[in-house]
Amino acid sequence: MKLIRFGSTGKEKPGVQLDNGNRLDVSVFGEDYNEAFFETNGLERLKKWLETNQESCPKVSGEVRLGSPIGRPSKIICVGLNYAKHAEESGMALPTEPVLFFKATSAIVGPNDDVIIPKNSKKTDWEVELGVVIGKKASYVSEANALDYVAGYVLHNDYSEREFQLEKLGQWVKGKSCDTFAPLGPFMATKEEIKNPNNLNLWLKLNGEMLQNSNTSDFVFNIQEVISYISQFMTLLPGDVISTGTPSGVGLGFDPPRFLKAGDVVELGIEGLGSSKQHAKAYG
Repeated sequence: MKLIRFGSTGKEKPGVQLDNGNRLDVSVFGEDYNEAFFETNGLERLKKWLETNQESCPKVSGEVRLGSPIGRPSKIICVGLNYAKHAEESGMALPTEPVLFFKATSAIVGPNDDVIIPKNSKKTDWEVELGVVIGKKASYVSEANALDYVAGYVLHNDYSEREFQLEKLGQWVKGKSCDTFAPLGPFMATKEEIKNPNNLNLWLKLNGEMLQNSNTSDFVFNIQEVISYISQFMTLLPGDVISTGTPSGVGLGFDPPRFLKAGDVVELGIEGLGSSKQHAKAYG
């Protein structure tokens, strides 16, 4: 099953995308895709509801804006330097345990919304990433059981302002949390649709030029390891998103570095999770 949310910003309605690409409005189901939905076995309840109600659900036009496929989660936890080649291009040592940082949930936007280059930014960068959506409360989870806590997977562009992130004092969160820096979607695919999240092709193009083209098999720490590790330090709540890192090909890694400017177009995708496109615009 593929979950979507559609409509104007802040007024998104829940929907589903069928295997044939058609989109259905499931507002009558009466629940948004948020923490409460996932916590109360919402995926199974929705699946069962669709068995008898699918035919009466209105269709959603392909012209309608898509929002994030999940409502604002309690947190976005990101894993840094989680692809071997990306750590190398960043000039940083391969981590011996997952590098964690937070991204503010106020950065979440729809998959095809504009990315706004922040005020005073000169180093806004791109990062295609696989997002893992947590399906039930997870604390002190073993690697062997980690995938039991997954609701599904989502495409994420972990936009980053490198000066804010690396050249100012404090933690990386400042360079990760600007408005529009977390486009999610186009849909969340439930976990049964993604047979092996540790072997997915992912890519990103800037103005039509392929810059990132890799596979999650290059993970330093795979999905099970990351979920288990994070759960040793904090409780993961239903609907939380873990963004699992980006492969090589980010702007920071070029010589000289390349960063976004107004008018640029970023396209990205992950095998089984669709694609998204953002147009870069200047702040104000």
